[in-house]
Amino acid sequence: MMQRSQIATSFLPLTGSPAAEWRIEPGLTAYEDALAVMERRAAEIREGTQGELIWLVEHPPLYTAGTSAQPSDLVDPGRFPVFNAGRGGEYTYHGPGQRVVYVMLDLKRRREDVRAFVAALEEWIIATLASFNVRGERREDRVGVWVVRPDRPSMPDGSPAEDKIAAIGIRLRRWVSFHGIAINVEPDLSHFSGIVPCGVTDHGVTSLVDLGLPVTMADLDIALKSAFETVFGPVEAVSGLPLRTAG
Repeated sequence: MMQRSQIATSFLPLTGSPAAEWRIEPGLTAYEDALAVMERRAAEIREGTQGELIWLVEHPPLYTAGTSAQPSDLVDPGRFPVFNAGRGGEYTYHGPGQRVVYVMLDLKRRREDVRAFVAALEEWIIATLASFNVRGERREDRVGVWVVRPDRPSMPDGSPAEDKIAAIGIRLRRWVSFHGIAINVEPDLSHFSGIVPCGVTDHGVTSLVDLGLPVTMADLDIALKSAFETVFGPVEAVSGLPLRTAG
Protein backbone atom coordinates (compact mmCIF):
# COMPACT_ATOMS: atom_id res chain seq x y z
CA MET A 1 0.00 0.00 0.00
CA MET A 2 1.27 3.47 -0.88
CA GLN A 3 2.50 5.46 2.12
CA ARG A 4 0.66 8.67 2.97
CA SER A 5 3.82 10.68 2.29
CA GLN A 6 3.65 9.49 -1.34
CA ILE A 7 -0.01 10.40 -1.90
CA ALA A 8 -0.83 13.49 -3.94
CA THR A 9 -2.44 15.88 -1.48
CA SER A 10 -4.27 18.33 -3.76
CA PHE A 11 -7.97 18.43 -2.83
CA LEU A 12 -9.08 21.33 -5.00
CA PRO A 13 -12.81 21.48 -5.76
CA LEU A 14 -14.42 21.01 -9.16
CA THR A 15 -14.19 24.02 -11.44
CA GLY A 16 -17.05 26.40 -10.76
CA SER A 17 -17.58 25.31 -7.15
CA PRO A 18 -18.21 28.15 -4.70
CA ALA A 19 -15.51 29.05 -2.18
CA ALA A 20 -15.75 27.32 1.17
CA GLU A 21 -16.87 29.53 4.05
CA TRP A 22 -14.15 30.40 6.58
CA ARG A 23 -15.52 31.31 9.99
CA ILE A 24 -13.59 32.19 13.16
CA GLU A 25 -15.75 31.75 16.25
CA PRO A 26 -15.04 34.20 19.10
CA GLY A 27 -14.70 33.04 22.70
CA LEU A 28 -14.97 29.45 23.86
CA THR A 29 -17.45 27.20 22.09
CA ALA A 30 -19.25 24.50 24.07
CA TYR A 31 -18.44 21.10 22.65
CA GLU A 32 -22.10 20.03 22.53
CA ASP A 33 -22.83 23.07 20.37
CA ALA A 34 -19.97 22.22 18.03
CA LEU A 35 -21.26 18.69 17.54
CA ALA A 36 -24.77 19.98 16.80
CA VAL A 37 -23.50 22.56 14.32
CA MET A 38 -21.36 19.99 12.48
CA GLU A 39 -24.14 17.43 12.29
CA ARG A 40 -26.56 19.99 10.90
CA ARG A 41 -24.12 21.52 8.45
CA ALA A 42 -22.90 18.15 7.12
CA ALA A 43 -26.50 17.19 6.36
CA GLU A 44 -27.14 20.53 4.67
CA ILE A 45 -24.02 20.20 2.52
CA ARG A 46 -25.14 16.80 1.28
CA GLU A 47 -28.68 18.12 0.64
CA GLY A 48 -27.20 21.03 -1.30
CA THR A 49 -28.82 23.69 0.87
CA GLN A 50 -25.55 24.99 2.37
CA GLY A 51 -21.97 25.23 1.20
CA GLU A 52 -18.75 23.94 2.66
CA LEU A 53 -17.54 25.38 5.96
CA ILE A 54 -14.17 25.66 7.68
CA TRP A 55 -14.91 26.56 11.30
CA LEU A 56 -12.17 27.72 13.68
CA VAL A 57 -12.97 27.47 17.39
CA GLU A 58 -11.52 27.13 20.88
CA HIS A 59 -13.11 24.93 23.52
CA PRO A 60 -13.12 24.99 27.31
CA PRO A 61 -10.97 22.18 28.80
CA LEU A 62 -12.38 18.76 27.91
CA TYR A 63 -11.51 15.30 26.66
CA THR A 64 -13.06 13.62 23.64
CA ALA A 65 -13.17 9.92 22.84
CA GLY A 66 -12.98 8.68 19.27
CA THR A 67 -14.34 5.40 18.01
CA SER A 68 -11.07 3.58 18.83
CA ALA A 69 -10.66 4.98 22.37
CA GLN A 70 -9.57 2.49 25.04
CA PRO A 71 -11.06 3.01 28.53
CA SER A 72 -7.63 2.53 30.10
CA ASP A 73 -6.35 5.58 28.20
CA LEU A 74 -8.62 7.87 30.22
CA VAL A 75 -6.18 8.25 33.11
CA ASP A 76 -8.07 10.91 35.10
CA PRO A 77 -11.79 10.61 34.21
CA GLY A 78 -12.91 13.19 36.78
CA ARG A 79 -10.59 15.97 35.69
CA PHE A 80 -12.56 17.45 32.78
CA PRO A 81 -15.82 16.62 30.99
CA VAL A 82 -15.52 13.67 28.61
CA PHE A 83 -17.46 13.51 25.34
CA ASN A 84 -17.97 10.72 22.83
CA ALA A 85 -17.03 12.54 19.66
CA GLY A 86 -18.07 10.03 17.01
CA ARG A 87 -14.92 10.75 14.99
CA GLY A 88 -12.13 8.30 14.27
CA GLY A 89 -9.18 7.99 16.62
CA GLU A 90 -8.73 7.70 20.36
CA TYR A 91 -8.72 10.18 23.28
CA THR A 92 -7.66 13.75 22.75
CA TYR A 93 -7.72 16.98 24.73
CA HIS A 94 -9.21 20.32 23.69
CA GLY A 95 -8.85 23.56 25.60
CA PRO A 96 -8.00 27.26 25.50
CA GLY A 97 -4.85 28.02 23.54
CA GLN A 98 -5.50 25.21 21.08
CA ARG A 99 -6.92 26.01 17.67
CA VAL A 100 -9.52 23.45 16.65
CA VAL A 101 -10.59 23.58 13.01
CA TYR A 102 -13.71 21.72 11.96
CA VAL A 103 -13.55 20.86 8.28
CA MET A 104 -16.88 20.34 6.54
CA LEU A 105 -16.11 19.59 2.89
CA ASP A 106 -17.97 17.78 0.12
CA LEU A 107 -15.46 15.20 -1.08
CA LYS A 108 -17.73 14.31 -4.00
CA ARG A 109 -16.70 17.72 -5.37
CA ARG A 110 -13.06 16.96 -4.60
CA ARG A 111 -11.72 13.38 -4.25
CA GLU A 112 -13.49 10.35 -2.80
CA ASP A 113 -10.35 9.03 -1.11
CA VAL A 114 -10.16 8.86 2.69
CA ARG A 115 -6.41 8.15 2.97
CA ALA A 116 -5.62 10.98 0.58
CA PHE A 117 -7.87 13.29 2.60
CA VAL A 118 -5.96 12.51 5.80
CA ALA A 119 -2.69 13.10 3.94
CA ALA A 120 -4.05 16.44 2.69
CA LEU A 121 -4.97 17.51 6.23
CA GLU A 122 -1.46 16.60 7.35
CA GLU A 123 0.00 18.58 4.44
CA TRP A 124 -2.11 21.59 5.42
CA ILE A 125 -0.78 21.46 8.98
CA ILE A 126 2.82 20.93 7.85
CA ALA A 127 2.64 23.93 5.51
CA THR A 128 1.07 26.04 8.26
CA LEU A 129 3.85 25.19 10.72
CA ALA A 130 6.48 25.94 8.07
CA SER A 131 5.29 29.57 8.18
CA PHE A 132 6.86 29.70 11.65
CA ASN A 133 10.00 27.76 10.64
CA VAL A 134 8.73 24.65 12.42
CA ARG A 135 9.39 21.36 10.66
CA GLY A 136 6.27 19.28 11.12
CA GLU A 137 6.50 15.65 10.03
CA ARG A 138 4.02 12.85 9.39
CA ARG A 139 4.55 9.29 10.62
CA GLU A 140 3.11 6.33 8.76
CA ASP A 141 2.25 4.50 11.99
CA ARG A 142 0.74 7.54 13.75
CA VAL A 143 -1.80 10.02 12.40
CA GLY A 144 -1.10 13.64 13.22
CA VAL A 145 1.91 15.94 12.91
CA TRP A 146 5.09 15.59 14.94
CA VAL A 147 8.22 17.62 15.67
CA VAL A 148 11.62 16.17 16.46
CA ARG A 149 13.06 17.39 19.77
CA PRO A 150 16.89 17.24 19.66
CA ASP A 151 16.86 19.18 22.95
CA ARG A 152 15.30 16.15 24.70
CA PRO A 153 16.97 12.86 25.66
CA SER A 154 16.87 10.25 22.90
CA MET A 155 14.49 7.30 22.96
CA PRO A 156 15.73 3.95 24.39
CA ASP A 157 16.38 2.69 20.85
CA GLY A 158 18.54 5.73 20.12
CA SER A 159 16.01 7.51 17.92
CA PRO A 160 15.40 11.20 18.62
CA ALA A 161 12.59 12.30 20.93
CA GLU A 162 9.41 13.49 19.22
CA ASP A 163 6.42 15.49 20.40
CA LYS A 164 2.99 15.79 18.85
CA ILE A 165 1.96 19.31 17.94
CA ALA A 166 -1.24 18.65 15.98
CA ALA A 167 -3.96 16.00 16.02
CA ILE A 168 -6.33 14.84 13.30
CA GLY A 169 -9.68 13.13 13.79
CA ILE A 170 -12.30 13.01 11.06
CA ARG A 171 -15.61 11.48 10.18
CA LEU A 172 -17.21 11.09 6.76
CA ARG A 173 -20.91 10.72 6.11
CA ARG A 174 -22.03 10.31 2.50
CA TRP A 175 -18.66 11.80 1.52
CA VAL A 176 -19.12 14.94 3.59
CA SER A 177 -16.36 15.43 6.16
CA PHE A 178 -16.70 16.79 9.66
CA HIS A 179 -14.53 17.05 12.79
CA GLY A 180 -10.99 17.96 11.69
CA ILE A 181 -7.69 19.11 13.20
CA ALA A 182 -6.29 20.63 16.39
CA ILE A 183 -3.02 22.59 16.60
CA ASN A 184 -1.41 23.48 19.91
CA VAL A 185 -0.57 27.18 20.10
CA GLU A 186 -0.36 27.77 23.86
CA PRO A 187 -2.59 25.31 25.72
CA ASP A 188 -1.83 24.14 29.25
CA LEU A 189 0.19 21.05 28.32
CA SER A 190 -0.29 19.55 31.78
CA HIS A 191 -3.95 19.00 30.83
CA PHE A 192 -2.87 16.26 28.43
CA SER A 193 -1.72 14.14 31.39
CA GLY A 194 -5.30 13.08 32.13
CA ILE A 195 -5.32 10.88 29.01
CA VAL A 196 -2.97 8.87 26.85
CA PRO A 197 -3.17 11.26 23.88
CA CYS A 198 -4.24 9.35 20.77
CA GLY A 199 -3.13 6.14 22.48
CA VAL A 200 0.57 7.00 22.08
CA THR A 201 2.67 6.45 25.20
CA ASP A 202 6.21 6.79 23.84
CA HIS A 203 6.09 10.44 22.80
CA GLY A 204 5.10 13.75 24.33
CA VAL A 205 3.02 16.76 23.38
CA THR A 206 4.25 20.23 22.52
CA SER A 207 2.97 23.60 21.31
CA LEU A 208 4.30 26.52 19.30
CA VAL A 209 4.92 28.52 22.47
CA ASP A 210 6.54 25.49 24.15
CA LEU A 211 8.96 25.44 21.20
CA GLY A 212 9.91 29.02 22.07
CA LEU A 213 7.83 30.78 19.42
CA PRO A 214 5.69 33.76 20.51
CA VAL A 215 2.87 32.86 18.09
CA THR A 216 -0.63 34.18 18.73
CA MET A 217 -3.88 32.55 17.69
CA ALA A 218 -4.38 35.32 15.14
CA ASP A 219 -0.92 34.60 13.67
CA LEU A 220 -1.82 30.93 13.32
CA ASP A 221 -5.17 31.69 11.71
CA ILE A 222 -3.50 33.75 8.97
CA ALA A 223 -1.05 30.92 8.24
CA LEU A 224 -3.85 28.32 8.32
CA LYS A 225 -5.89 30.22 5.75
CA SER A 226 -2.98 30.66 3.35
CA ALA A 227 -1.95 27.00 3.55
CA PHE A 228 -5.55 25.80 3.27
CA GLU A 229 -6.07 27.64 0.01
CA THR A 230 -3.00 25.96 -1.47
CA VAL A 231 -4.22 22.45 -0.66
CA PHE A 232 -8.03 22.80 -0.73
CA GLY A 233 -8.80 25.92 -2.72
CA PRO A 234 -10.28 29.38 -2.05
CA VAL A 235 -12.26 30.37 1.01
CA GLU A 236 -14.51 33.31 1.84
CA ALA A 237 -14.47 34.80 5.33
CA VAL A 238 -17.97 34.91 6.83
CA SER A 239 -19.68 35.75 10.07
CA GLY A 240 -23.08 34.71 11.31
CA LEU A 241 -25.35 34.53 14.27
CA PRO A 242 -23.28 33.96 17.42
CA LEU A 243 -23.42 30.52 18.97
CA ARG A 244 -24.05 29.85 22.63
CA THR A 245 -20.58 29.79 24.15
CA ALA A 246 -19.08 28.35 27.32
CA GLY A 247 -17.00 30.24 29.81
